[in-house]
Amino acid sequence: MRQGLSRRAFARSAAATAGTCAILRHPRGQEALTIRCSLDTAPSHARNRAIVDYLRRVEDATGGQVSSQVFHSGQLYADLDVATALLQGRIDMAAPGAWTQTGIVPDCDFCQLPVFYGQRVAVTDRASDGKPGALIVRQIESALRVHVIGPWIDLGLQNWYTTKRPIGSLDDIRGLRIRSAGGAGVSWRIGFCGGIPVATAWPGAPTALSRGRFDGLVSTNESCASARLWEAGVRYSYQDHQSAGQYIPMISRAFWAKLTPDVQKIMADLWITNISGYRADALAAQARARRMMADNGVRFVDPAPAVLAETRKRIQADVASLVRDARLSPDVVRLSEESVNGPA
Repeated sequence: MRQGLSRRAFARSAAATAGTCAILRHPRGQEALTIRCSLDTAPSHARNRAIVDYLRRVEDATGGQVSSQVFHSGQLYADLDVATALLQGRIDMAAPGAWTQTGIVPDCDFCQLPVFYGQRVAVTDRASDGKPGALIVRQIESALRVHVIGPWIDLGLQNWYTTKRPIGSLDDIRGLRIRSAGGAGVSWRIGFCGGIPVATAWPGAPTALSRGRFDGLVSTNESCASARLWEAGVRYSYQDHQSAGQYIPMISRAFWAKLTPDVQKIMADLWITNISGYRADALAAQARARRMMADNGVRFVDPAPAVLAETRKRIQADVASLVRDARLSPDVVRLSEESVNGPA
């Protein structure tokens, strides 16, 4: 699997960065600040590549005033635990999946609303970049005492993956134990389809899957491929694009306050300049990952657009129970639906 952005994408990004971010010199005798960043996915994963690339650019643009240490594969913390680590100052930066923060900010589950089911990633990007995302960022920054540095990193579309039972429709989920990454919204959908949700942090998922603790999982092609889940028994996938996963890049407020305004501006500008490249890389990674999984024996079913539309209607009919179980605010529900469908 490709370990970084394409050469062409890097060239475009570097040229744009040079035009927007001045390079600072590191004053002699001034000690550099080191960002400790925790990620729970593998170094080859699109999120990890994006964060490593970004922090390398930060170090270059600040003349070494800000360096970094990135801890991959949950070496320090799973995403479910990074909020506490940030609050306690044990790490300075993370980019947790939004779905892992729903216990603190329930509105992070907004993308599980039926209006996003079966849609393209760009539909969710428009919402997270717009008013629904701004509402969630305000809550996260207040609850976790962090600074969200800019638009969220795309993971990709969430689908069903199983070990023994082929999935031809949502009816085939009934009775299966399905791993959930966390978040009431994912668990609600598993239950809606008659499955049994089993919450498991990502670093432990491959082992639990190979030991038969669950029969399948909700995930993305890239996450499954980066963990080589065919080796843990994954054989089938139903690609219904039930939601688009995103990672929220955040730095502890305590660390952010140590930075000069010039450095803060460089870091913010670098993120804005490069996020479109990171998102494009994530989209390409999903396509590559599907090919890799197919090459390793995973069989895919792609429901027709009409099937997805009909399923969306079925889920929408029970949206009140999702909103209740996920504790979504009326504001995030309204803003999300307006983002997709326009104001009522």
